[in-house]
Amino acid sequence: MSEPTPDLVHDQPPQGGRSFRIDEILSAVSMALICVISLANVVVRYATDASFAFTEEFSIFLLVFMTLIGTAAAFAGDGHIRITFLRDLFPAKRRRCVDAFALLASALLFLLVLYYGGIFAYEEWLYEETSPGLGLPNWIYTVWLPLLSLLILVRVGGRLIRLFRCGDC
Repeated sequence: MSEPTPDLVHDQPPQGGRSFRIDEILSAVSMALICVISLANVVVRYATDASFAFTEEFSIFLLVFMTLIGTAAAFAGDGHIRITFLRDLFPAKRRRCVDAFALLASALLFLLVLYYGGIFAYEEWLYEETSPGLGLPNWIYTVWLPLLSLLILVRVGGRLIRLFRCGDC
């Protein structure tokens, strides 16, 4: 008999180990890059009294990128922030409905971010806005807002599917 394959819908790791999702890996890489860039900037500034021009620009972008990727990972693993005080006041059967409402409210929020972030990125591309530090096109930074919002919506949708598979709401 072969080993059971992991159920991707339920985000369960395979037997005998933990699987890593791409969003967790990207979040860790972003954090590592922020650390390396900031450390290099501190060392260069200490040694030469000058700093790299790109560090602030890239660090801010990587921080936003890491936050949105981490949000997607949190929704996928059911680790997103929620106010459990109110949720726990409901009977166990109704908590699922409260969780569904919270996920739908989150989906609405990220639909708005997707829509307005898309408009924002498009306008930055259309008007050829450039970043103040390096003069790069701003849309390179802002296009990630709608793209990662879409990823978050996929993760919220997956969480909703798993929630409704578990029972009635």
